Amino acid sequence: MKKHSKKDHRKELIKSYGKTIIILLILSLVLRLSVHAAQKAILQQGIAGEVLRFHVLANSDSEEDQSVKYLVRDEVLAWIEREWKQEELRNAETEEKMGAGETAEMIEGTGVRGAAASRNEKAENPDTKEAMLKFLSPRLDEIRQVADRVLAEEGMKYQAKTEIVTCYFPDRTYGDCTFPAGWYEALRIRLGEAEGKNWWCVLYPRLCFADSVHAVVEDDQMKQLEEVLTAEEYEELIRQPKEWKISFRWF
Repeated sequence: MKKHSKKDHRKELIKSYGKTIIILLILSLVLRLSVHAAQKAILQQGIAGEVLRFHVLANSDSEEDQSVKYLVRDEVLAWIEREWKQEELRNAETEEKMGAGETAEMIEGTGVRGAAASRNEKAENPDTKEAMLKFLSPRLDEIRQVADRVLAEEGMKYQAKTEIVTCYFPDRTYGDCTFPAGWYEALRIRLGEAEGKNWWCVLYPRLCFADSVHAVVEDDQMKQLEEVLTAEEYEELIRQPKEWKISFRWF
């Protein structure tokens, strides 16, 4: 019967310890990746809760369909900007009238409770994602008509469909911001079969109106993002994506 020498026994122990260390390293790496993925998912959900995206899907990848996609984009964004400004003016006029009525009530010494309620209403911030959704939802048909008018003028035989949806986006970079993959609410315009390359931007905060062609995000738009997100979410947004590389080095 062959006897194992002390040297062989030492080799077996080293080999066993080596396997154990490798297993522990792999488990540690898996745990670290799992924690990192969970943290990113939480941050993504936080970002998605404050962001409304704008998504235009072209009929196909033909040069003609891709070109008209951008024309639709420009016209719809211009229309939304005009309508939003008019809405802001109407809101300002309403607040001014409410303020005048409140002053009259206070002078007369009546309506104190109503005056307090009107102050609370004016204190609410109208520039929010919810306000943008409330503005867009009843105007989807009007937005579709804007898109259809562009399609008709360009001689396209198909039409547009507009909707507010929650859909999955992969990692997308817009200016200096990289929005993590996940589910986001979006104003989506489907042109014809909607099988071509898509275009997107951020409708709220209003990054779309900075430079929709080159996706340049100005300082004031970045400030809007910083204001609606937590510090951790904002840092995640502006952090450059890194590629994970796993390697082992033997000593």
